[in-house]
Amino acid sequence: MLETSASQPATGAGPGDPVLADIERAMIRIRRRQSRRALGKHAVENLPHDLDLQQMAVVDAIDEGAAAQADGVTVGQIAERLGIDPSRASRLVSATIASGFIRRTASQQDGRRICLELTASGRDVVQNAHRNRQALYGHLLRDWDPADRAEFARLLTRFTDALADAEHPA
Repeated sequence: MLETSASQPATGAGPGDPVLADIERAMIRIRRRQSRRALGKHAVENLPHDLDLQQMAVVDAIDEGAAAQADGVTVGQIAERLGIDPSRASRLVSATIASGFIRRTASQQDGRRICLELTASGRDVVQNAHRNRQALYGHLLRDWDPADRAEFARLLTRFTDALADAEHPA
């Protein structure tokens, strides 16, 4: 049986459910760390390139979408992924282009559409950021059983997928 940190058995999914209260507390702690940009700072530390966290967010959003978008990622998709308005996304994209991490390209399917892609420097930044973040996660989970690590990854992915679905209902 699933136990909460208060050693109370899990109950239904209603108000006052101690499991949901534990999840809420954990999510609040994650949000606080995110607002301090702790994981983002770790991702860019010791990078050979001068990159701020906002540009890293743009680079990550393009990297995330590169495989999903056959024709490339647009400024509008960057805005959506980062949860910001299109004009702010456009400014961030322009700054990231000026820094040499991304470039604009014409869509191969619609020449009127402008897409974004990583430059060689941008790909280097992404690879280094992935290594830095995964090294941190490996350190944090070093004492976990491999099966627990795999289950955590599965459940966290399921949870973030549910969050995305809640933001964009079908």
